[in-house]
Amino acid sequence: MFDMIKANARGTANHGWLSSRHTFSFGQYYNPRQIGFSDLRVINDDRVAPAQGFGRHPHSNMEIFSYVLEGALEHKDSMGTGSVIRPGDVQIMSAGTGVTHSEFNHSQSDPVHFLQIWIVPGVAGAAPRYQQHHFAPEEKRGRLRLILSPDGQDGSLEIRQDARVYAGLFDGEESASLTLPAGRYAYVHVARGKVELNGQTLGEGDGVRIRDADTLNFANGQDAEVLVFDLRPFELPQMP
Repeated sequence: MFDMIKANARGTANHGWLSSRHTFSFGQYYNPRQIGFSDLRVINDDRVAPAQGFGRHPHSNMEIFSYVLEGALEHKDSMGTGSVIRPGDVQIMSAGTGVTHSEFNHSQSDPVHFLQIWIVPGVAGAAPRYQQHHFAPEEKRGRLRLILSPDGQDGSLEIRQDARVYAGLFDGEESASLTLPAGRYAYVHVARGKVELNGQTLGEGDGVRIRDADTLNFANGQDAEVLVFDLRPFELPQMP
């Protein structure tokens, strides 16, 4: 079963320096029908003005990853990590027992556009950690590249949950399929462009909850970039 969340149905926040679209309830946006899906809790589509950003603030017991679409995002945290995240980079911060961090637009002149995604961990109270890796466009072109997994399979980053995240780029005749293990749920988010999922056209910002599906087929993309989440069969996030 496919259950679509259209881009224009998402929550919005505009703080001048930040324009954000919330797939699931977040901050001042609350929708009782959109609390999350399986272990997926947050998908925020954020655009941050030059030299602006999120000041240092705390998190605990959450897997938080950033996926930059345009521009550059500067990260600093209480673990001593300092990095700049650019398109193709995937950053994941496992907050564990507690960490503080800041995320700022690294540029003084250009905006940054990125996805901030939270996944509930499978274990509470683990040691905080930080990971970052660059996945080149050719690794995702016309295919679904594993970028997050529980065990770091195929050079992916490790996440403390029974979840796998894939990224793909599709344009023209490029296509790819993903076979889901029996009984699994999935979620698809279109980061930009348009693409067909099992014959159904999805546009930028659209998302789809997927239950009782064997195979996901992506085709007929128009400068499309997608994220696919292979998830446990739970309706709502459950903290450990």
